Amino acid sequence: MVAVDLGGTRMKCGLVAADGAVLHRETRPTPRAAGGRAVLDALLETVVELGQKATADGHRVRAIGVVVPGIIDAETGTVVAENLAWAATPVRTELVAAVGNDVPVVLAHDVRAGGYAELRQGALKGTTNSLFLPLGTGIAAAMVIDGRLVSGDGYAGELGHSRFIHGDAAELCACGQWGCLETVASAAALARRYAARSGRIVDGSREVLELLAAGDEIAAEVWHDALNVLVDALVLYTTLVAPTRIAIGGGLVGAGETLLQPLRDGVHARLTFQREPEIVAAVLGEEAGCLGAALYAWDRIEELK
Repeated sequence: MVAVDLGGTRMKCGLVAADGAVLHRETRPTPRAAGGRAVLDALLETVVELGQKATADGHRVRAIGVVVPGIIDAETGTVVAENLAWAATPVRTELVAAVGNDVPVVLAHDVRAGGYAELRQGALKGTTNSLFLPLGTGIAAAMVIDGRLVSGDGYAGELGHSRFIHGDAAELCACGQWGCLETVASAAALARRYAARSGRIVDGSREVLELLAAGDEIAAEVWHDALNVLVDALVLYTTLVAPTRIAIGGGLVGAGETLLQPLRDGVHARLTFQREPEIVAAVLGEEAGCLGAALYAWDRIEELK
């Protein structure tokens, strides 16, 4: 099984056996600065070369799973992904053309794939109503409702583009709306908002968290803002869907209980009649998307039997 998780910065790739064992893993750069065509060409090259490696190692490629960010048209296999410079890009058609019709190709959303992996093998295992919420460069969600992941024809789960900030405090989001959750609570937002307030460029959210631990007041302010809107989002989602467990992933989960306990406390204080969810850290880390790609691909094989 060839599995590729295409991100805005890196592609996480692997060869996965039927029992879930990872036979090979590697990371390649995503040439985003070179434009959308270059990104697509790099993806196609990666998939072909991984297939060749599998064959050279004595394995047969049964299927190919590729997961990407953005909005995926389930019928046509086209993708709109701003951070990859893709606008209705025919990704699935190009993949099939590159590998041929003999090997099934599955194209899926990266966050839903990560959520599927957490549901099958990770922090959401055993749940029927739950949420996977990675907090990274952006924010999207994988929603498990009545035991099934919701795709919404490729549009579901964009919690990061829900408006939670109003008035003068609202910032313009990349999606074109003002005051989105992602503008305050994503890892990218933490670094950007700290730099704007302090005049100091930082090395991503990791450095903001280090400054927070050291007692930096501006880091504490932007962290407090992020926690407040995350609590708002989790309370709204809990009221609407009643998850029993919420698994937080992405880069910010590296903050551990500095993130998780305030979220638990904030949600607990805000709920009245609603069922309170358990809030935990996702467990599969950066491999969740790639593993989810492999699981989706194996599911396709089972469907074709």
